[in-house]
Order: sequence, then structure tokens, then C-alpha cells
Amino acid sequence: MYYPTVDRPQLRDLEFLFADGNSRFLEEKKDLEYVVERIPPSQGYTIKSHDKERRLSLTKEVIADPNRSCVLIRTRLDTSLKTLKTYVLCAPHLEDGGSANNAFVIEVSGRELLIAEKMGRWLALGASCGFTRLSCGYVGSSDGYTDLSQHHKMTFEFDEARNGNVALTGELNSSGTGEFTLALAFGETLPNVVSALFQTLGLPYKERRQVFMGQWQSAANGRKRLGKASGDKGHLFDASYNLLLSHEDKLYQGAFIASLSIPWGSARNDESGKGGYHLVWTRDMVESAMGLLAAGNTAAPLRALIYLAARQEEDGGFPQNFWVSGDAFRNGMQLDEIAFPILLASRLNKLHLLSEFSPVVMVKRAAGFLLHRGPVTGEERWEEASGYSPSTLAAVISALICAAGLVRTQNDNEAASFLESYADFLRAHLEEWTVTTRGSLVSGLPRYFVRLNPARPGEAARPGAVDQAVLGIVHQPPGSQPSYPARDVVDAGFLQLVRYGILAANDPLVIDSVRVVDQILKVDTPSGSCWHRYNHDGYGQRPDGAPFVSWGQGRAWPLLTGERGHYELAAGRDSRPFLLAMERLSNGTGLLPEQVWDEDDRPEANMRRGGPTGSANPLLWAHSEYLRLLRSAHDRKVFDLIPEVAERYQGHGPRSTVEFWQPSHPISHARKGHTLRVCAQHPFRLHWSRSGGPEWRDADSRGASIGAEYVDIPAENFDPKIEFTLFWKDRNSWEGRNYQVESY
Repeated sequence: MYYPTVDRPQLRDLEFLFADGNSRFLEEKKDLEYVVERIPPSQGYTIKSHDKERRLSLTKEVIADPNRSCVLIRTRLDTSLKTLKTYVLCAPHLEDGGSANNAFVIEVSGRELLIAEKMGRWLALGASCGFTRLSCGYVGSSDGYTDLSQHHKMTFEFDEARNGNVALTGELNSSGTGEFTLALAFGETLPNVVSALFQTLGLPYKERRQVFMGQWQSAANGRKRLGKASGDKGHLFDASYNLLLSHEDKLYQGAFIASLSIPWGSARNDESGKGGYHLVWTRDMVESAMGLLAAGNTAAPLRALIYLAARQEEDGGFPQNFWVSGDAFRNGMQLDEIAFPILLASRLNKLHLLSEFSPVVMVKRAAGFLLHRGPVTGEERWEEASGYSPSTLAAVISALICAAGLVRTQNDNEAASFLESYADFLRAHLEEWTVTTRGSLVSGLPRYFVRLNPARPGEAARPGAVDQAVLGIVHQPPGSQPSYPARDVVDAGFLQLVRYGILAANDPLVIDSVRVVDQILKVDTPSGSCWHRYNHDGYGQRPDGAPFVSWGQGRAWPLLTGERGHYELAAGRDSRPFLLAMERLSNGTGLLPEQVWDEDDRPEANMRRGGPTGSANPLLWAHSEYLRLLRSAHDRKVFDLIPEVAERYQGHGPRSTVEFWQPSHPISHARKGHTLRVCAQHPFRLHWSRSGGPEWRDADSRGASIGAEYVDIPAENFDPKIEFTLFWKDRNSWEGRNYQVESY
């Protein structure tokens, strides 16, 4: 449970325990078999469970109070065990951690309650039936679980447990068979949290439920009728839409987190689990916004864009991820995360959905960042390595073309042409940077897109470098090979080039790359085909089914099934098998996991082929992918295709005529017959000589409105090479070294 924002988990566990005072002890989550169902049209849940002997059945309906920070659990218990008593166990992890929690038993207005507090954050637990006994203890020594599992009755009754990993326990004042409501409230002060608890329990549950359902029904109004295109009567469509809405923060409107989960959380401590996936990534956030847009929601995507504009840094960038408050969590530099907000802004602009908001300044700054910090990304979309990434370059090229279109609406044709020229430069070098001609993964297919051509920001690869490069792989088991030739590591990220329109689906290079990916990464599950991220991936459940901790084995991602479905549709084939596979890869409540188990079943580890692993569940990126695939199938065209990108690069648009040299990407070779553009962020004087000859010339840079200064050198002046240095006008100093660029 998260409070007061979607990035602040406050609870590790809340469950029922049962004991008969003699020999029987049952724990809900371990000893009862259960089925979870979503309550349409809401995101509430019904959980039905029973013991193996079917002498105890438990039905829980879990909803949120529609007006207060309180969770309601309407509970019905049926049992033939006359001496069985029911207990509730609550393990608070306030403020994202189990340490330094404080627990108390208090009495307010004649009712005893269980309370927890940490750093001014409060939790209160109560029940409509009341409690007969209550206790607070330290987990593993004096908590209720320890007491009941050892004594089969509640013998501990401690009034408080301070500054530790604590648990709250209450014996419910209910008969063996009965119905009651459990309520868990959160607040900023003790009076605040107790008041929220009493206000919630003081109203009939049916009234709260009716309002709750009505609010969710209102949220569904205006959606497109896409359920008819599904294979499950709209079940996953409804769940995906609701989940995306649930992951938007209610205080920081427009802030969408990646998942209300901590991957392999049971194997993590407070420090290693901090952040989890309950953070904002601009990539995941824009994917979520696009998913909602595909489903017909026009308000949430605009809120997302406005939130991002408010969070953008002065240089046009965004942190790798951040809390909904805007505070950075990790500061890795990922170019696609800078590009995605431009794609969202352009899409909303073309649909006339920007209302009174203008994103032009945000777009210019982001485009300037892409220009001055690319094309080598500090991390690709898997957040593990730096270099030239096909998927990143797909987002960047598309964003630059979209940015040019937005800038042109402001009559800034020079800046628009500048951005288009840079996009053309990137497109012209795409194969050189990211395609091997010496691949050895599949016999007879030496030419295909690689996962990544490794390089560090500030470096520029020489022609042919991808075939000599070595790529380090993280999260490898102890003693395993730490790196492989970059030409022999592949992923399906190049499909984004087709998705946006940079390459045609029938491009021979794409077709060969798909064949390689299918042979190396594809796995079949009972639910359908799925794909690994890349070969040698170490991020996933270990081979024996144990959790990922530092190392593991990458598993199949349902998200990638959706991406493949989009490619098949772009190629003129049927995307329905991939749509159905995603539906079957979700669980009964409509949650799509980050990864699924892709080997034979391991019952001892609770791993079944095609079932979720301990990775993030749900992954909102996967749910957005499903919504867009459903919309694409409904419309019979790829929802994310950008017409102006496809027209420019698949039609008869302009060819690249400019080679870009930048301090962040100092190329050493430029194509013959092209203008050499020396480009930087600050004003400079270019001091240059053809072939390093005796005649040196000077040229002052000119500015573009996207924060770029540049000097163009005609093609005939750097054949066979040019040597130059820069004098920085704002610093009144020389660069301190010479550069050479050779033509080829």
C-alpha cells in the first residue's frame, strides 16, 4: 500500500492468521489456496480462499475508501472448526522501510486500536467487530506470528514496540462464522489517522462500495470500444486501462510511475529495495500516456506532458528516474528518455489536444540536449550499457523530426531545418554504427542489427568499429564470461525503427535481423511466443528458481510479444496471435508481469512455464504496449507510426548532405561530398586548415534558436582531410588541442 503518493510504500504485509488454541495454526498466504478476481469496473479485488481440508473458507473484498486514505477489507469467514479464532497480522514498513518503526496499542473513545508510526507517518488498524486482544512486537521474536505459530493462541499482549522491525496483531471479536470489515488508515498525525479510520468504519460498507464503483465507472467513460478487438472479451483491456490510471499520482497530477512493485522484494532489504519500480521514468511514463491515448483518454496524456515540462532540467534533460516530487533517484543519461516527451508533445499537438499549453520551449530544450549529448547514450533502454543503440536512435531520430515540425509552427524554419539535418545525419550512419557484417550467431546471416555498439559519451566510433567491439554484460553468475563480441549480442530493439517509420518492415536488413532474433531469443510458452531481452542476459530468476539477487538469468518479457505484434502488423500480417498471447500471459486479475518463467515447471519454487517470476508485476509498460497493440489491431495500422518520419525516410524525402562534428561526438571521418558542420553549445571561432596545410582560416559560428552554434565547411575544403581547433568566445580561451576529420 502506498501513501500519500504512489512512490511511498508503507506496508509489507497484511494477512489473517488462524489458531484453535491447541494444535492447529494456519497462515493465510501459505496454508490457504486462493483465487483473486478483479471486481469490474473497478480496481477492487475479491480474494476467495480455503484450507486444504475445506473446513475453512475466507472471502475478502478489497477496496479503497473513495474519500479517505483508508483501505477496506470486507471479510466473510465460514468454518466448521468451532474453536478456531481469527487474528490479523500487520507488518508496517512505513516510509519505505522496515527499520525504526514504532508500534502501539491505544484506546480512543472506548475502542482499542493498533497504531504504527515512523518519521511523522501514521497507520491505524481497526475492525468493525472490534478486538478482544492486541499486541505489538518485534518481527521474529515477540510478534504475533511467532506467538501464534508456537502457542496456537495469543499469549503476548505488549502495548508497544519502538524503533524496530515491528508487527501488529489483533484477535478479532468475531465468531467462527461471520462478516466484518477491516480498515487500514494512513495519516500525518495520530488524530488525523484515527479520525480517518473512525469516519470510514462509521459508514455502512455498502455505501462506501457503491461510491467506489461509481467513481471507477466514471473513469471509464469516454474510452474507445476496443474490447471487441480482444480475445478475452475486453478483460485485459479493462484491467490495463484501470492500472494505468491507478499509477498516476493523485497529488502530483500527471506523474505516472513504472509499477507499484519492488522486483524480488521478498529478497531485498530496506536499502537494496529502495525505489523499486515505484519511480518516474520518462520512457515508461510516456509509454503509459500513449497507452491511455490509444484507449481514448485525452486528459491524462496532457497532464503527463505538463508534469514533464515542469520537471525538465535547464539543459533540456531528465534524470534516469525520479520521485514524483521531482527529486532525482538515479542520474544515468538515457537519450530515449529525453526523446519520448517530444514524441508525446508532437502527438498531442497533431490531435489538437494541447488546450492552452505550449510545449515548444520544452521541446527545443530537449532537442538541444539530444543534439549536444548524443548520439552515444549513457544507457540504452535496458539501463545497463552505453553506446550506439538501435532502439535509442529510433526514438532520437523520430523525436528530432517531430521537434522540427513543432518548431516550424513557430516560423523558426532555420532551427527546424537544422534539426532535420541532424536527424538525417543519424539515419545515414545508423547501419554503420549498429549493424554487423560479420555476425556468427546464425549460419548464413552475417548482417543484422546488434543490441549495442559500445562506446562512452564523448566518443565517436570509427567506421567498422561494431565488428571489433566487445560488450560487457552485467548481472552474470560468479565465474561466468563477463563480455562478448558486440556483433554476437542481439536484441529486438531495432523493431522500433519500423514502429516509428524509419525503416520499412520488409527491409532486407530488418527481415534478416528478425530471423536472428527468433532463433536466439524466442521461447515458446503454453500461452504463446515470448522473447528474451538479449542473449546472455543476467537480469531474471536464477536457474533453480531462486530470486534475482545481483545475478540471475534473463527470462521472457511479455512486453516484447507486444512489440513483435506491432512489427507483424506493419509487415501486413496478422497481429492477433501476439495479442492473444499477451492476454494469456496475464494473470486472472489482468496483471502483466515484467518477466515470465520460460523453462519447465519448478513447483518447489512456485515457477510454472509462462507464469510470472518475482520480477515487477504489473509492468505498466507492458500494459501500455497491450493497449496500443489492441488499438493498432482495431485500426489495422500501427498506432505509434509517425507519418512524417515514414514519409521522410521511406519515401523520396531529402538525403543527408551534412556531417556533424561535435565536442560530445568528435567524428574522425566524414563522407565525401557532404558539408562538415562543426557544432557546439557556445559561440566559437573555428581556426582551420585543409589537410593541415600552411594556410589557416578563421570562421565565426552562427547561432540557431535551439541553443546551437555552428560553422559549415563545404565538402571540397576537407577532402582528403581537415585540421581545426576552436577558440571559445565566452571563455576567451582556446580549446587546447587540434582535431582532424578525414573524408571517406
